[in-house]
Amino acid sequence: MKVSSLIGLVIAIAGIFLGATLEGSNALAVLNLPAMLIVLGGTLGATIAGSNFEAIKNIPKLYMKVFSAAPQDLIGKVGELVGYAEAARRDGLLALDEVTNSIEDPFTRKGLQLVVDGTDPDLVADILESENAAMRKRHAMGAAPFDKAGGYAPTMGIVGTVYGLIHVLGNLNQPETLGPMIAAAFLATLCGVGAANVVFIPIGTRLKQLSVEELHARELVVEGILAIQAGDNPRVVQEKLLTFVPPSQRPADGESVTAGAGAGAAKAAA
Repeated sequence: MKVSSLIGLVIAIAGIFLGATLEGSNALAVLNLPAMLIVLGGTLGATIAGSNFEAIKNIPKLYMKVFSAAPQDLIGKVGELVGYAEAARRDGLLALDEVTNSIEDPFTRKGLQLVVDGTDPDLVADILESENAAMRKRHAMGAAPFDKAGGYAPTMGIVGTVYGLIHVLGNLNQPETLGPMIAAAFLATLCGVGAANVVFIPIGTRLKQLSVEELHARELVVEGILAIQAGDNPRVVQEKLLTFVPPSQRPADGESVTAGAGAGAAKAAA
């Protein structure tokens, strides 16, 4: 579900604010400008200092990806590849040359183009696996700033609290102000821990999950492309690829998945 991450963040924030309210605290007290400047500014600076600047520039795009990423259509990919297998078995691998340019997924398009060009199967597998390895590294670099921010934010919160307590100790001659000042000092710790555990760490975890899901879908594509190149029977190709699909999403026994994208691909290749 595209909005699952957003729903989770809303539930977490709502739970914290509701719990604070039920305890008799002012939930909006956490919106303390000095504490937020120390925690968020310090965390951002430390993250920039400890990360590749290219990864920092991609942070807005990664936030959008977390909140809008569509789930991997594994059944659709199975149907598409089985359709190509049917076309290749009926008309030969060269028949796929007519549809490679119309394939939306660049990874699938590259793999089939290598097959059509007569590339050795081992080399096809090596090239596609290299693509996957490069993707894993890119995704790891993308998630790294969020992991770093999740570690820095609580520490910056402690820094803010120490500053607040220093201010408190400098005003011991005004005992009537000590309570509010101590409470304000601890808001920085609350802000840092909350930002780390409600925003930064969950976002980084979600990005890693999306990377695993995309890699799984790509492994399905690699298996399908190599099976097509080997000339496997389309039914065998389907059975191979369905092992990548969760059992709850698989068609009933004997049911074909080529009625969707795969049938369209076969028709275009024919």
